[in-house]
Amino acid sequence: MTDAQLGLVVAAPVIAGFALMLYRMGVLQGAGTLSAVGASFVIAAILFLGQ
Repeated sequence: MTDAQLGLVVAAPVIAGFALMLYRMGVLQGAGTLSAVGASFVIAAILFLGQ
């Protein structure tokens, strides 16, 4: 696993965690949270496989 792939494996859950934290604080609505979490994992998967 390259450094870039390791960074993607670490960054995607961190982004998802921030989105969930913002949802619990009332900043994001449910659909926005799902969009942010889903998009971060999809983008990370595409970039991971492209490395």
